[in-house]
Amino acid sequence: MRNLIRLEKVSLENRSRYIDYLLLADDSLVEVNKYIKDGDMYLIHFEDNVTGIMLFTFHPDLVVELKNIALVSKYRCIGMGKTVITESFEIYNRKGFNKMVVGTANSSIGNLIFYQKAGFRMTEIKRGFFEKYANPIFENGIKAVDMIMFEKDLTS
Repeated sequence: MRNLIRLEKVSLENRSRYIDYLLLADDSLVEVNKYIKDGDMYLIHFEDNVTGIMLFTFHPDLVVELKNIALVSKYRCIGMGKTVITESFEIYNRKGFNKMVVGTANSSIGNLIFYQKAGFRMTEIKRGFFEKYANPIFENGIKAVDMIMFEKDLTS
């Protein structure tokens, strides 16, 4: 599958064209607008189709954050997400980053499993993170309240 997937970097001036993809993974337009112009954004192509998006932001101490990753529903659960995350590990390792972090809601059971399978380890809980969202988020019958943070060492 890896040879059928291509990442295309999105310029700052074109990012707003892909906001609907970012909203697949983040329910708050207000929050998405806070980070859409930060870091690196990549379109995910499978064969000739745009299948999703990834956005990375940067922190001190050579830490990169996977701020948003979203795949169109028909391209989920086929290994594409893990493939593009593995590719991003390689990209940011080559750029000299030491660690990648990612966060997801306490209610996102599938994401909690996915990130661990992709090689991330749980590191912290940001209590009350989703309480600032204007509309409550419910997944799997659970209200999103806390952000569960994961990290992956890129040097090993």
